[in-house]
Amino acid sequence: MLEKTAPFFMRRYASMRFSILTPDLCAHWDTRALTFTPGEDRASIPPPDALEEAWTLYYASIFNPARLKVSMMCKEMPKRYWRNLPEAALIPQLIEQAAARTAAMVHADPSQTQRKVAGRAAARADLPVDDGEAPGSLKQIAQMIQGCRRRDLWRDATQGVPGEGPSQAPLMLVGEQPGDQEDLAGRAFIGPAGEMLNKAFAEAAVDRSKLYLTNAVKHFKHEPRGKRRLHKTPNGGEVKACRWWLDNERRLVRPRVILALGATAAQAVIGKPTPILKSRGRPIQLDDQAQGLVTVHPSYLLRLPDPAAKAEGFAMLVDDLRMAVKLAGL
Repeated sequence: MLEKTAPFFMRRYASMRFSILTPDLCAHWDTRALTFTPGEDRASIPPPDALEEAWTLYYASIFNPARLKVSMMCKEMPKRYWRNLPEAALIPQLIEQAAARTAAMVHADPSQTQRKVAGRAAARADLPVDDGEAPGSLKQIAQMIQGCRRRDLWRDATQGVPGEGPSQAPLMLVGEQPGDQEDLAGRAFIGPAGEMLNKAFAEAAVDRSKLYLTNAVKHFKHEPRGKRRLHKTPNGGEVKACRWWLDNERRLVRPRVILALGATAAQAVIGKPTPILKSRGRPIQLDDQAQGLVTVHPSYLLRLPDPAAKAEGFAMLVDDLRMAVKLAGL
Protein backbone atom coordinates (compact mmCIF):
# COMPACT_ATOMS: atom_id res chain seq x y z
CA MET A 1 0.00 0.00 0.00
CA LEU A 2 2.80 2.45 0.85
CA GLU A 3 4.42 1.91 -2.55
CA LYS A 4 1.15 2.97 -4.20
CA THR A 5 0.44 5.99 -1.99
CA ALA A 6 3.94 7.42 -1.46
CA PRO A 7 4.08 8.95 -4.99
CA PHE A 8 1.07 11.12 -4.07
CA PHE A 9 2.96 12.68 -1.16
CA MET A 10 6.06 12.95 -3.35
CA ARG A 11 4.11 15.05 -5.87
CA ARG A 12 2.27 17.02 -3.20
CA TYR A 13 5.44 17.91 -1.26
CA ALA A 14 7.97 17.81 -4.09
CA SER A 15 10.26 20.46 -2.59
CA MET A 16 10.29 18.97 0.97
CA ARG A 17 12.36 16.13 2.39
CA PHE A 18 10.25 13.63 4.32
CA SER A 19 9.96 10.02 5.48
CA ILE A 20 6.87 7.87 5.98
CA LEU A 21 7.45 5.09 8.52
CA THR A 22 5.24 1.99 8.87
CA PRO A 23 5.83 -1.45 10.42
CA ASP A 24 5.93 -3.04 6.97
CA LEU A 25 7.82 -0.51 4.85
CA CYS A 26 9.31 3.00 5.03
CA ALA A 27 9.39 5.61 2.24
CA HIS A 28 11.94 8.44 1.97
CA TRP A 29 11.89 11.46 -0.37
CA ASP A 30 14.99 13.70 -0.70
CA THR A 31 13.47 16.05 -3.38
CA ARG A 32 15.21 14.02 -6.09
CA ALA A 33 14.46 10.32 -5.61
CA LEU A 34 11.88 8.22 -3.75
CA THR A 35 13.43 5.25 -1.93
CA PHE A 36 12.10 2.49 0.31
CA THR A 37 13.64 0.75 3.34
CA PRO A 38 12.41 -2.05 5.64
CA GLY A 39 9.68 -1.25 8.14
CA GLU A 40 10.29 0.17 11.61
CA ASP A 41 8.75 -0.84 14.93
CA ARG A 42 7.14 1.97 16.92
CA ALA A 43 9.66 1.37 19.71
CA SER A 44 12.55 2.08 17.34
CA ILE A 45 11.18 5.45 16.19
CA PRO A 46 12.94 8.37 17.91
CA PRO A 47 10.84 10.27 20.47
CA PRO A 48 9.43 13.71 19.62
CA ASP A 49 12.18 16.30 19.25
CA ALA A 50 12.45 20.04 18.79
CA LEU A 51 11.60 19.72 15.12
CA GLU A 52 8.27 18.06 15.95
CA GLU A 53 7.53 20.82 18.45
CA ALA A 54 8.32 23.37 15.78
CA TRP A 55 5.99 21.57 13.37
CA THR A 56 3.03 21.63 15.79
CA LEU A 57 3.66 25.32 16.43
CA TYR A 58 3.79 25.95 12.67
CA TYR A 59 0.59 23.94 12.10
CA ALA A 60 -1.29 25.91 14.75
CA SER A 61 -0.10 29.21 13.27
CA ILE A 62 -1.18 28.41 9.69
CA PHE A 63 -4.52 26.83 10.66
CA ASN A 64 -7.11 29.05 8.96
CA PRO A 65 -10.35 29.00 10.95
CA ALA A 66 -12.20 30.89 8.21
CA ARG A 67 -11.70 27.97 5.79
CA LEU A 68 -12.44 25.16 8.25
CA LYS A 69 -14.20 22.15 6.71
CA VAL A 70 -14.10 19.19 9.09
CA SER A 71 -15.78 16.88 6.59
CA MET A 72 -13.06 17.63 4.04
CA MET A 73 -10.34 17.06 6.65
CA CYS A 74 -11.83 13.65 7.41
CA LYS A 75 -12.11 12.87 3.71
CA GLU A 76 -8.46 13.71 3.09
CA MET A 77 -7.27 11.85 6.20
CA PRO A 78 -9.76 9.54 8.01
CA LYS A 79 -9.85 10.02 11.78
CA ARG A 80 -8.53 6.52 12.44
CA TYR A 81 -5.15 7.71 11.18
CA TRP A 82 -5.04 10.92 13.19
CA ARG A 83 -3.33 9.24 16.14
CA ASN A 84 -0.19 9.00 13.98
CA LEU A 85 -0.09 12.77 13.33
CA PRO A 86 1.74 14.98 15.87
CA GLU A 87 -0.60 17.87 15.09
CA ALA A 88 -3.76 15.78 15.70
CA ALA A 89 -3.81 16.66 19.40
CA LEU A 90 -4.30 20.32 18.46
CA ILE A 91 -7.23 19.79 16.11
CA PRO A 92 -10.16 19.56 18.62
CA GLN A 93 -9.14 22.83 20.27
CA LEU A 94 -8.54 24.55 16.92
CA ILE A 95 -12.00 23.48 15.71
CA GLU A 96 -13.64 24.65 18.93
CA GLN A 97 -12.00 28.08 18.66
CA ALA A 98 -12.59 28.48 14.91
CA ALA A 99 -15.79 30.55 15.06
CA ALA A 100 -14.44 33.02 17.61
CA ARG A 101 -11.11 33.38 15.78
CA THR A 102 -12.88 33.99 12.47
CA ALA A 103 -15.01 36.76 13.99
CA ALA A 104 -11.90 38.35 15.51
CA MET A 105 -10.11 38.24 12.15
CA VAL A 106 -13.02 39.95 10.39
CA HIS A 107 -13.14 42.85 12.84
CA ALA A 108 -9.39 43.27 13.36
CA ASP A 109 -7.46 46.15 11.83
CA PRO A 110 -4.78 45.20 9.28
CA SER A 111 -1.48 44.27 10.91
CA GLN A 112 1.80 45.97 10.08
CA THR A 113 2.86 42.83 8.19
CA GLN A 114 -0.34 42.86 6.12
CA ARG A 115 0.24 46.52 5.26
CA LYS A 116 3.79 45.71 4.14
CA VAL A 117 2.61 42.80 1.98
CA ALA A 118 -0.06 44.99 0.39
CA GLY A 119 2.53 47.69 -0.21
CA ARG A 120 4.94 45.28 -1.90
CA ALA A 121 2.13 43.95 -4.09
CA ALA A 122 1.20 47.47 -5.15
CA ALA A 123 4.83 48.32 -5.89
CA ARG A 124 5.24 45.13 -7.90
CA ALA A 125 2.18 46.02 -9.97
CA ASP A 126 3.91 49.27 -11.00
CA LEU A 127 7.17 47.67 -12.15
CA PRO A 128 7.91 48.64 -15.76
CA VAL A 129 8.64 46.22 -18.58
CA ASP A 130 12.19 46.67 -19.84
CA ASP A 131 11.85 46.58 -23.61
CA GLY A 132 15.03 48.54 -24.16
CA GLU A 133 18.57 47.35 -23.53
CA ALA A 134 18.94 43.56 -23.55
CA PRO A 135 19.79 41.98 -20.17
CA GLY A 136 23.48 41.32 -19.67
CA SER A 137 23.24 38.23 -17.46
CA LEU A 138 20.93 35.39 -16.49
CA LYS A 139 20.68 36.93 -13.02
CA GLN A 140 19.40 40.14 -14.57
CA ILE A 141 16.84 38.18 -16.61
CA ALA A 142 15.60 36.50 -13.41
CA GLN A 143 15.12 39.93 -11.82
CA MET A 144 13.52 41.53 -14.87
CA ILE A 145 11.00 38.71 -15.32
CA GLN A 146 9.37 39.72 -12.04
CA GLY A 147 8.41 43.02 -13.67
CA CYS A 148 7.26 41.52 -16.96
CA ARG A 149 3.94 42.96 -18.15
CA ARG A 150 4.02 41.81 -21.78
CA ARG A 151 0.77 39.90 -21.32
CA ASP A 152 -1.73 39.59 -18.46
CA LEU A 153 -0.44 36.24 -17.19
CA TRP A 154 1.47 37.97 -14.37
CA ARG A 155 -1.77 39.15 -12.73
CA ASP A 156 -2.81 35.71 -11.46
CA ALA A 157 0.65 34.20 -11.02
CA THR A 158 2.61 34.22 -7.78
CA GLN A 159 5.84 35.16 -9.54
CA GLY A 160 7.78 34.81 -12.75
CA VAL A 161 9.84 31.63 -13.00
CA PRO A 162 13.23 32.04 -14.73
CA GLY A 163 15.37 29.28 -16.12
CA GLU A 164 18.16 27.65 -14.12
CA GLY A 165 21.41 25.91 -14.89
CA PRO A 166 24.99 26.69 -15.95
CA SER A 167 25.49 29.99 -17.75
CA GLN A 168 27.28 28.22 -20.63
CA ALA A 169 25.35 24.92 -20.78
CA PRO A 170 25.78 23.07 -24.10
CA LEU A 171 22.22 21.69 -23.85
CA MET A 172 19.10 23.73 -23.12
CA LEU A 173 15.70 22.17 -22.40
CA VAL A 174 12.62 24.32 -22.97
CA GLY A 175 9.25 23.41 -21.51
CA GLU A 176 5.85 25.04 -21.90
CA GLN A 177 5.31 27.08 -18.72
CA PRO A 178 5.69 26.80 -14.93
CA GLY A 179 3.17 24.59 -13.15
CA ASP A 180 1.46 25.13 -9.81
CA GLN A 181 4.44 24.08 -7.68
CA GLU A 182 6.93 25.94 -9.86
CA ASP A 183 4.82 29.09 -9.55
CA LEU A 184 4.87 28.87 -5.76
CA ALA A 185 8.55 27.99 -5.42
CA GLY A 186 9.93 30.11 -8.26
CA ARG A 187 11.92 27.21 -9.75
CA ALA A 188 11.52 25.35 -13.03
CA PHE A 189 10.58 21.66 -13.25
CA ILE A 190 10.14 20.76 -9.57
CA GLY A 191 6.53 19.50 -9.74
CA PRO A 192 5.09 16.23 -11.13
CA ALA A 193 6.34 16.94 -14.66
CA GLY A 194 9.76 17.71 -13.22
CA GLU A 195 9.78 14.39 -11.38
CA MET A 196 8.91 12.58 -14.60
CA LEU A 197 11.74 14.45 -16.30
CA ASN A 198 14.12 13.46 -13.49
CA LYS A 199 13.23 9.81 -14.09
CA ALA A 200 14.00 10.24 -17.77
CA PHE A 201 17.32 11.87 -16.85
CA ALA A 202 18.18 8.89 -14.68
CA GLU A 203 17.20 6.42 -17.39
CA ALA A 204 19.26 8.29 -20.01
CA ALA A 205 22.21 8.79 -17.61
CA VAL A 206 21.91 12.60 -17.91
CA ASP A 207 23.24 14.94 -15.24
CA ARG A 208 20.55 17.58 -14.71
CA SER A 209 23.07 19.98 -13.16
CA LYS A 210 24.86 20.31 -16.53
CA LEU A 211 21.71 21.41 -18.39
CA TYR A 212 19.91 24.74 -18.62
CA LEU A 213 16.17 24.28 -18.01
CA THR A 214 13.63 26.97 -18.81
CA ASN A 215 10.13 27.52 -20.20
CA ALA A 216 8.66 29.21 -23.25
CA VAL A 217 6.29 31.20 -21.01
CA LYS A 218 7.55 32.46 -17.65
CA HIS A 219 4.27 32.82 -15.72
CA PHE A 220 1.78 30.12 -14.72
CA LYS A 221 -1.40 30.34 -16.82
CA HIS A 222 -4.30 28.71 -15.01
CA GLU A 223 -7.92 28.92 -14.01
CA PRO A 224 -9.24 28.42 -10.45
CA ARG A 225 -11.32 25.32 -9.77
CA GLY A 226 -12.25 25.32 -6.10
CA LYS A 227 -9.00 25.27 -4.16
CA ARG A 228 -7.07 24.01 -7.18
CA ARG A 229 -5.45 25.94 -10.02
CA LEU A 230 -5.87 24.09 -13.29
CA HIS A 231 -3.29 24.43 -16.06
CA LYS A 232 -4.26 26.29 -19.24
CA THR A 233 -2.17 26.13 -22.40
CA PRO A 234 -0.62 29.50 -23.38
CA ASN A 235 -1.94 30.85 -26.68
CA GLY A 236 0.15 31.93 -29.66
CA GLY A 237 0.18 35.58 -28.64
CA GLU A 238 1.44 34.77 -25.16
CA VAL A 239 4.16 32.50 -26.54
CA LYS A 240 5.25 35.21 -28.98
CA ALA A 241 5.30 37.89 -26.28
CA CYS A 242 7.42 35.74 -23.96
CA ARG A 243 9.85 34.74 -26.68
CA TRP A 244 11.89 37.89 -25.95
CA TRP A 245 12.96 36.28 -22.65
CA LEU A 246 13.77 32.93 -24.27
CA ASP A 247 15.76 34.62 -27.05
CA ASN A 248 17.86 36.44 -24.46
CA GLU A 249 18.44 33.23 -22.50
CA ARG A 250 19.60 31.57 -25.71
CA ARG A 251 21.87 34.53 -26.50
CA LEU A 252 23.55 34.35 -23.08
CA VAL A 253 23.75 30.57 -22.62
CA ARG A 254 24.66 29.86 -26.27
CA PRO A 255 23.68 26.17 -26.17
CA ARG A 256 24.79 23.84 -28.96
CA VAL A 257 21.47 21.98 -28.76
CA ILE A 258 17.98 23.05 -27.68
CA LEU A 259 15.46 20.29 -26.86
CA ALA A 260 11.86 21.55 -26.94
CA LEU A 261 9.46 19.64 -24.70
CA GLY A 262 6.03 19.65 -26.32
CA ALA A 263 4.27 21.71 -28.98
CA THR A 264 4.25 25.06 -27.16
CA ALA A 265 7.99 24.91 -26.53
CA ALA A 266 8.60 23.80 -30.12
CA GLN A 267 6.69 26.83 -31.43
CA ALA A 268 8.75 29.13 -29.20
CA VAL A 269 12.09 27.58 -30.17
CA ILE A 270 11.51 26.98 -33.88
CA GLY A 271 9.17 29.91 -34.53
CA LYS A 272 6.28 28.00 -36.07
CA PRO A 273 3.86 25.16 -35.18
CA THR A 274 5.76 21.87 -35.26
CA PRO A 275 4.19 18.39 -35.05
CA ILE A 276 6.05 16.58 -32.27
CA LEU A 277 5.71 12.92 -33.21
CA LYS A 278 6.49 13.56 -36.88
CA SER A 279 9.46 15.84 -36.14
CA ARG A 280 11.20 14.13 -33.22
CA GLY A 281 14.55 12.45 -33.86
CA ARG A 282 15.42 14.96 -36.60
CA PRO A 283 17.81 17.88 -35.85
CA ILE A 284 16.58 21.28 -37.05
CA GLN A 285 19.03 24.07 -37.80
CA LEU A 286 18.04 27.18 -35.83
CA ASP A 287 18.77 30.81 -36.66
CA ASP A 288 21.37 31.12 -33.89
CA GLN A 289 23.25 28.08 -35.27
CA ALA A 290 22.08 25.80 -32.47
CA GLN A 291 20.58 22.42 -33.34
CA GLY A 292 16.91 22.08 -32.40
CA LEU A 293 15.18 18.87 -31.36
CA VAL A 294 11.61 18.24 -30.25
CA THR A 295 10.11 15.61 -27.98
CA VAL A 296 7.05 14.98 -25.84
CA HIS A 297 6.48 17.02 -22.69
CA PRO A 298 6.68 15.05 -19.41
CA SER A 299 3.22 16.31 -18.42
CA TYR A 300 1.83 14.64 -21.54
CA LEU A 301 3.04 11.31 -20.17
CA LEU A 302 1.37 11.99 -16.83
CA ARG A 303 -1.99 12.41 -18.57
CA LEU A 304 -1.83 9.12 -20.49
CA PRO A 305 -4.19 6.62 -18.82
CA ASP A 306 -2.91 3.57 -20.73
CA PRO A 307 0.26 2.08 -19.12
CA ALA A 308 1.53 0.76 -22.45
CA ALA A 309 1.16 4.17 -24.13
CA LYS A 310 2.82 5.85 -21.15
CA ALA A 311 5.76 3.43 -21.32
CA GLU A 312 6.11 4.03 -25.06
CA GLY A 313 6.03 7.81 -24.59
CA PHE A 314 8.59 7.62 -21.78
CA ALA A 315 10.91 5.57 -24.01
CA MET A 316 10.62 8.26 -26.71
CA LEU A 317 11.54 10.96 -24.20
CA VAL A 318 14.57 8.98 -23.02
CA ASP A 319 15.73 8.31 -26.61
CA ASP A 320 15.39 12.00 -27.49
CA LEU A 321 17.34 13.01 -24.39
CA ARG A 322 20.15 10.65 -25.34
CA MET A 323 20.24 12.08 -28.84
CA ALA A 324 20.32 15.65 -27.52
CA VAL A 325 23.15 14.82 -25.11
CA LYS A 326 25.15 13.20 -27.89
CA LEU A 327 24.71 16.18 -30.24
CA ALA A 328 25.64 18.57 -27.42
CA GLY A 329 28.84 16.64 -26.70
CA LEU A 330 27.99 16.01 -23.04
